[in-house]
Amino acid sequence: MDKITQEQLDVVLKHQTEVSKIAYEIGVQEHQKHLLIKGLDKLNDEIIEYKKVLEAEYGSININLEDGSYTTIEKEVEELEDVKEDKKD
Repeated sequence: MDKITQEQLDVVLKHQTEVSKIAYEIGVQEHQKHLLIKGLDKLNDEIIEYKKVLEAEYGSININLEDGSYTTIEKEVEELEDVKEDKKD
């Protein structure tokens, strides 16, 4: 049986070991990515639910994240004016 040299085999084995390590690390990183995305989805759901709580108390508002002040979103006022104008016509 013919064989490659030990030196050549060592290089092939080194390459194969590195490929295996990198493939494993990619799997670990993909799993970590999956966990992060799942956490982000959960947080986004919590944000949506809390927006509903705030909207029930204050109506539609824009919040200044630096000091907590807010302004009413004018869209509602514009929509009400449009409805009133449509009723006049």
